[in-house]
Amino acid sequence: MNERHTLSVLVEDTPGVLARVSGLFSRRGFNISSLAVGPTEQAGVSRMTIVVDVEDLPLEQVTKQLNKLVHVIKIVELEPAASVQRELLLVKVRADPAVRSQVLEIVDLFRARAVDVTPEAVTIEATGTVEKIAALLKNLEPYGIREMVQSGTIAVGRGPRSITAAAVR
Repeated sequence: MNERHTLSVLVEDTPGVLARVSGLFSRRGFNISSLAVGPTEQAGVSRMTIVVDVEDLPLEQVTKQLNKLVHVIKIVELEPAASVQRELLLVKVRADPAVRSQVLEIVDLFRARAVDVTPEAVTIEATGTVEKIAALLKNLEPYGIREMVQSGTIAVGRGPRSITAAAVR
C-alpha cells in the first residue's frame, strides 16, 4: 500500500540538479505529487521538499540513489508529527455583490485573506495544511472558482535542530 512521504533534500544550487533529482523519481515510475524548491539560509544551498505516494522499500532505494548524486548534500524524511508542513493557495472566486459577504465570511473562517477585490471576483490567499486548503476549496467551490494556483508542500522539522546547519560545512 502506498503512503505519503515528505522528503527534505538539501542540494547544491547548481543548474540541472532539479532535473537530475526529479529524473530519478521518473525513471522509477514514481509520481511526485508535490515539489517545492527554494534557497536556504546557507548561500549556495537549496532545499527541495518532495512529496511522493509510494511504498517504503522502493522509496528507500530511490533515496539511496539520490544520495549518490554529486550535488545532493543530505536527505531527510519528515514525519508529519515531527514537522511543520504548509502550502500556499491563491484562488480567484466569483463574488458579485450578492454573495461577496458570504465568500468573505468563509475567508475569515479559514483565517485566509482577500488580497484583491473586483466587482466580479475576490482573490484569496491562504496558507495551511493540505487538509485545510482542500476544505477551503470545497467551501468556495459553490461560488465558482475562476482560477487557482497552489504551491507544493514546504516543510521543516519541529524543534531547534536544523538539517542545514548539520549538513553544510
